[in-house]
Amino acid sequence: MRKNNMLIVVLVLLPVLTMAQSAAYKVIFDITTADTAAQKAVIRQIRGISQARPEAQLEVAIYSEALPMVMKDKSIIADAIQELTASKKASFKVCGMTMKRNNVDKSQLVAGVDVVPDAIYEIISKQHEGWGYIKVAQ
Repeated sequence: MRKNNMLIVVLVLLPVLTMAQSAAYKVIFDITTADTAAQKAVIRQIRGISQARPEAQLEVAIYSEALPMVMKDKSIIADAIQELTASKKASFKVCGMTMKRNNVDKSQLVAGVDVVPDAIYEIISKQHEGWGYIKVAQ
């Protein structure tokens, strides 16, 4: 009887443990600062995660004062953004409302950056889909 109970416990827990091991690694980073140290930090974090977890889905939502980080003529991390998007290690999504407020159009963006209507809505949508959330700040 005791062996049967143990077998039942193992059989019940096995699927739970298996699912815990194979949980998808999905993270959205929220950046709103013009602080270049914070912008470099998010690149460092993405590179570290993608090395440790190549299957990870990573996204950066850019809005407010962080807009220059994805503009061709102002970004200090343009090369890193292009490399990460080309290798599909991360996606970078800039807020269309922020662009409109700052009179910036898509032609001014670093190659590989996508525009979303509202970055906050993008973050909330990802969270509803089970993505982790990291606020980037220095």
